[in-house]
Amino acid sequence: MRTTITLPALTTSLLALALLAAPTATAARTGSAAPPASADCGPGELCLWKDAEFKGKRQVHELSGTDIESCVALPEGTSAQSLANRTGRPVTVYQSAHCAETGEFQTYPGDGTYAPRSPYRVRAFKIWEH
Repeated sequence: MRTTITLPALTTSLLALALLAAPTATAARTGSAAPPASADCGPGELCLWKDAEFKGKRQVHELSGTDIESCVALPEGTSAQSLANRTGRPVTVYQSAHCAETGEFQTYPGDGTYAPRSPYRVRAFKIWEH
């Protein structure tokens, strides 16, 4: 049996497959699929969750209440293991509560970066100008 496929039909099928297989920009940066619904974080916010995979108590920080390029410690006795950066600015998170670079730290772009699992407990952060 012989099947004939027209060039437009083949092109449309290949384009549809490519779109289905293409990772999102978020996935390309973080190695995970698009954020789950539990990772709700609004535009202009930095959201930190107590537990990995965007679970546990969530803390929300906005630019209007945060000094740019200043170390912001999380409340004493708290830490975060997942985060979403939707501030539009780079954010560095620190293992140290004093933003000390002697511990672990990592900077996340601000254009919608989701990190479902930090390699260390986040205890402080800085939001950068750009």
